[in-house]
Amino acid sequence: MRRSRIAVFISSIVLAAGAALTGATAAHASVTGGYVALGDSYSSGVGTNSYISSSGDCKRSTKAYPYLWAAANSPTSFSFDACSGATTDDVLANQMGSLSSSTGLVSISVGGNDAGFADVMTTCVLSSDSTCLSRIATANAYIDSTLPGKLNNVYSAISSKAPNAHVVVLDYPRFYKLGTTCIGLSETKRSAINAAADHLDSVIAKAVAGHGFTFGDVRTTFTGHEICSGSSWLNSVNWTNIGESYHPTAAGHSGGYLPAFANAV
Repeated sequence: MRRSRIAVFISSIVLAAGAALTGATAAHASVTGGYVALGDSYSSGVGTNSYISSSGDCKRSTKAYPYLWAAANSPTSFSFDACSGATTDDVLANQMGSLSSSTGLVSISVGGNDAGFADVMTTCVLSSDSTCLSRIATANAYIDSTLPGKLNNVYSAISSKAPNAHVVVLDYPRFYKLGTTCIGLSETKRSAINAAADHLDSVIAKAVAGHGFTFGDVRTTFTGHEICSGSSWLNSVNWTNIGESYHPTAAGHSGGYLPAFANAV
């Protein structure tokens, strides 16, 4: 018997309420098989200042979005393989072992280290505006000429090794809120860094579309929580633990990356 429109409406409300309480969407119920989390420090959880001791230099955190999603959704298996500092080549060499035909879900963020993210930020913090802009121009040239091929290699390998998986590719947030008084980098540097992040994200999005994967854009969820916003979900320069600098905090994972990922699943 067909359900009445009222019954369908009530059911939709119940599902929506459940999703709001769990931080997940109804689409999660369609995910079958194991979940494999690949990628770099933005997926491993660098910046949360709390790491799983057995993960060593990969600095995987229970506060990172892959761990949070797995804890809330209980996939049949969970392989947390993301690693701090990983490039596309590192993902191909060291993170593909958990993928199989039984993998139902894959998440990944990668490309920032290939483009020299750490060196860009170091240069911009320590050097003049002109030197910063020059280093960003070099990074953008690499993003245009070389990174698309690198991303395609990774995405093709994922498709080959996990042909049944739903693949979600997360990008990178804009780092700075502009037009505010903020101690540190000049407005020129902050604007250029944001533009570079947007450029990187656009190249990633194009590669993702070419492989039929799902693009999870965190720039929306991080809006209002950039550095200089007064409610930042990103670490600024941390001179006592430099590796944490310019990475999402625990709040950035739970409030920024996790919703973007969950909405894309």
